[in-house]
Amino acid sequence: MRLRGRKGILESLEAQPELVVLDAAPHKGRWKAFFGNDNPIYIELGMGKGRFISDMSVRNPHINFIGVDMYDELIRRASDKARAAWAEKGVDSPPNLALLRANIEGIESMFAPDEIQRIHLNFSDPWPKAKHARRRLTHPRFVAKYMEILNEYGEIHFKTDSQSLFEFSLNSFADMELHMRNISLDLHKETLRDDLVLTEYESKFVELGNNIHRVEVVIGEKAIAAHKEAKRAAQMKDQAAEISNEVDEPSMAPTATSEG
Repeated sequence: MRLRGRKGILESLEAQPELVVLDAAPHKGRWKAFFGNDNPIYIELGMGKGRFISDMSVRNPHINFIGVDMYDELIRRASDKARAAWAEKGVDSPPNLALLRANIEGIESMFAPDEIQRIHLNFSDPWPKAKHARRRLTHPRFVAKYMEILNEYGEIHFKTDSQSLFEFSLNSFADMELHMRNISLDLHKETLRDDLVLTEYESKFVELGNNIHRVEVVIGEKAIAAHKEAKRAAQMKDQAAEISNEVDEPSMAPTATSEG
């Protein structure tokens, strides 16, 4: 990808140290100090122009967000979008958001073990050729890195319009024996899921009628425990509903008649 940026773009990024991070190394293991609180940290890998991560930060002020991309021009556009989103709330600088310029290949050098609670992968490059499979962000070699930095509540939330990438990803997660939930082959089939933040690509794809695929992958021990407990509670609720329906149904047994 080649992006034509504005003149002086690097200077613009350097002038925003409260929002833009050009070197992750000094912050590894210290991201909570960057934000000045102990709130959970969610990251988006390959944030593009930044609509998703900006809107997420506004909707969830109790969570810290980090958007990661490797291109200066995308970081600049994301910074403009983030400031505009928070300006609507009367806030000049996003208080719970960082925009990190980095190559995802080196993610283990950006974050310490157990430092991140959720990873968002939105419309990642599908790398359709088989010889490029290792470059897909849901390849086991990447997922293994994610598992190192995710904490006990850790999860991966993945969305794509690519059916082939989604199939590859589900197989990748299954081969690693990971728990999956809320698998959808057509996320907005019934109605637009406005409870979920959409990316720029997603809005365009929905307008075109393209299917959006989504899955949540449960990684951390406490996240897995909560997931299993939720499944048990749902099963018990279904069983109780079945029993209630059986009690409420009128008996179909034949009644005895007397003959005179």
